[in-house]
Amino acid sequence: MKVNLTPNPSPVSDADRTAKIAEGGFGKHYTDNMVIANWSEADGWSDATLQAYGPITLDPATAVFHYGQEIFEGMKAYTQPDGSISLFRPEANAARFARSAARLALPEMPIDFFVDTVKELVKQDRKWTPTQVGESLYIRPFMIATEVGLGVRPSNKAMYLLIATPASAYFNASKAVTVWISTEFVRAAPGGTGEAKCGGNYAASLVAQKQAATQGCDQVVWLDANERKWVEEMGGMNLYFIKGVGKEATVITPKLTGTLLPGITRDSILTVAKDLGYKVEETMLSIDDWREGVASGEITEIFACGTAAVITAVGAAKSVHGTWPTGNGEPGPITMEIRNHLLGIQHGTVADKHGWNVKVC
Repeated sequence: MKVNLTPNPSPVSDADRTAKIAEGGFGKHYTDNMVIANWSEADGWSDATLQAYGPITLDPATAVFHYGQEIFEGMKAYTQPDGSISLFRPEANAARFARSAARLALPEMPIDFFVDTVKELVKQDRKWTPTQVGESLYIRPFMIATEVGLGVRPSNKAMYLLIATPASAYFNASKAVTVWISTEFVRAAPGGTGEAKCGGNYAASLVAQKQAATQGCDQVVWLDANERKWVEEMGGMNLYFIKGVGKEATVITPKLTGTLLPGITRDSILTVAKDLGYKVEETMLSIDDWREGVASGEITEIFACGTAAVITAVGAAKSVHGTWPTGNGEPGPITMEIRNHLLGIQHGTVADKHGWNVKVC
C-alpha cells in the first residue's frame, strides 16, 4: 500500500496562509490537502490518495450516520530549531488507532501505512506548521463505516481520512482552569468503549460539559460508573495530582482500568516526570482523597493533559459537595516544569533521549 500524490492545484496564497496561522485558535482553518483511503471486506485496504481538502459525498443510509461506527486520533507536528518538522510519537497514535478500530469492529490499519499517510500530508502542507513554542500542526486521522444499509452489523466498508489544522494552545497555559466533578453522568463503564477514541464517548460527554459551563467551570471531571467515587479523567484529557513539593514530590495519575483513554501525553508525562527526578504513581484516587488532599495541603498541584492542550493546570474543583481550590489557584511550579520540559522535547530544544520525535521534512 502506498500514498498516491495528487495535491491541491490551487493552494491558498502565502499571505492568506500566514494570516490564518497568525489567527491562532484550534480547528479554525485547515491545510490545502487531505488523505483518503478506502477499505472493503472483500478487497482490504486500497492505496491512499493525497488530494485537495474538500467535502466528501455519502449516501444518507451510510452506516456511520446511524450506528456511530467511527474512530479518530489526535497528534501533532512541531517545527524544530533547524526549521525541520517532526512528529511526536506517531507510532503510538497508530497503535492506539488500531486498538480503537478493533473495539469498534472497524478494520485495523497497518501501523506503517498509517504513519506514511501522516508523513505525506505533513510534507505536502509543511508550510502550515506554526513556528512558535506551544503551537503546532494538529493532525486528525479518522475512520468511518461507509457501508450503505440500515442493518445493525459491522460495516463491510470503511473510509480513512486525514486532515490537519494549525493550532495554538488549547488553553491559556498561564491560567488554571476550574472543573466540575460530575456525579450525575458517567463517561464510560467497564466493558464499554472508554479505552477507545471514538466519537460516541465525546457525544455522550457534551451534556455534562454543558452542565459544567452553567456552574462557571471550564471542563467536566468524570467519576467511575460503579461507585461514583473514583476519579477517572477530565473531559477528553487525563488527570495528574502532585503530592508534596520540590524533588520529594510524587506525581500521581489514575491508573488505567479499561474505562480511561490511554493518553499518549499521559504516558509521556510518566516518563518525563521520572527524568526530572520525581516519583510517579498510577493508582486510584477518590473524590474524598481529592477534597481532603487539597484541604490538608498534601495535594499541592493538579493538572490535566492531552494532545491538544499538552498540560493545563487545574486551579479549583466544584461539585455538589462544594468547591475545592488547589494551592493558590494558579499553575504550580512542578506542573510548569513538566509542561516546559515536554514542550522542549517536542520542539527540539530539549534532548529527546527516548527517540520520540520522528523527523518528516
